[in-house]
Amino acid sequence: MADDPKAKEFTINYAGGSVTSTIGLWEALFGENPDILNPVPATETVTVKSHSRVRVIGQPATQVTGYSYENIQWPTSQAGNAASGRVILMRFEGSDGDWTARVSGSFDALGVFFAANSPKIVSFRSERGTGYGPFKKSS
Repeated sequence: MADDPKAKEFTINYAGGSVTSTIGLWEALFGENPDILNPVPATETVTVKSHSRVRVIGQPATQVTGYSYENIQWPTSQAGNAASGRVILMRFEGSDGDWTARVSGSFDALGVFFAANSPKIVSFRSERGTGYGPFKKSS
């Protein structure tokens, strides 16, 4: 029996969390070649102040001059042994029912992600029934 490639799970990381569902859902929502799969990393500048350092106790201190460097942070997700995240039920423009996904991070961050990236109108609700949306990328 052959596996359905669209039924495989795929996680999309975004600032503040991640959302996991099937490849079929992401293709139906974002299209077959979505730009969302080409994330942009965040660049952070770290500044270290000048300070003194003692290598051996009792020896004189040496002065270390201040410096700066940059870190590049790609979007990441939380790992866990069990299925991590909270279940949501999604609906979007043109879908024929609810789609299930798992969210790590806040629902607010997910709403910001959909508002910035979804070409279709999307809404979702938690397992308890709290509704969020609609969200759509403005053109």
